[in-house]
Amino acid sequence: MSDQDPGGVPDQPWAQPPPQPRRRRQWPWVLLVVVLVLAGGVAAAVGVVAGELSREGTKPLRITYEVTGTAKDVTVTYPTWQDGELSTARVTLRALPWTGELKTKGFMEGGSFAVTLGKSGGEVARTVTVDDGTVRTASASGAHATAICSGF
Repeated sequence: MSDQDPGGVPDQPWAQPPPQPRRRRQWPWVLLVVVLVLAGGVAAAVGVVAGELSREGTKPLRITYEVTGTAKDVTVTYPTWQDGELSTARVTLRALPWTGELKTKGFMEGGSFAVTLGKSGGEVARTVTVDDGTVRTASASGAHATAICSGF
């Protein structure tokens, strides 16, 4: 007799089925493509914003300051820009109305225009107009009162 099992297949414990070919993982490649697409989108957005900021930085702006009212002793404080440097101008007025104009290039945000009445009091109204259409107004009355516009 032979050493065969009843099915007629010889007993060979060393024989194994042939190995299946390994499938390559695709998720790392998909992840890489997604990261590259996102990085390209961010780079394009940064380029667009940088171009817009560059154009805004050289755009000429005209800011007009106006003060009207009945006060006889008024101090006006407003920002000025020269050669890219921010400074503050202060003017004491003995009669109203008063108008000041500033021409500058570049960004102008966060300015503050203050009108302070002296001890004699009175009434004042002040307006800031930026040529892009931004208008800020305020008024004050009484001794040592202040009217402030900011964020223009």
